Amino acid sequence: MKTLVIQSKSPSEIKFISNLLKKLGIDAKWMNAEEMEDYGMSILMKQADRKKKVSRDVVMKKLKA
Repeated sequence: MKTLVIQSKSPSEIKFISNLLKKLGIDAKWMNAEEMEDYGMSILMKQADRKKKVSRDVVMKKLKA
């Protein structure tokens, strides 16, 4: 399965593309900008290296910077 992301400039474009995809029998999910950010963040979190441990002091220094 592949994913295609399309950013539209107007609601009429969204409606046109939605109708076209429906006629082609392709499922579509529409997301706003906030949902796209959340999705991207979830991908980054899944890819994070969880094997390395960082001390509390290092984390606190980064947060203060």
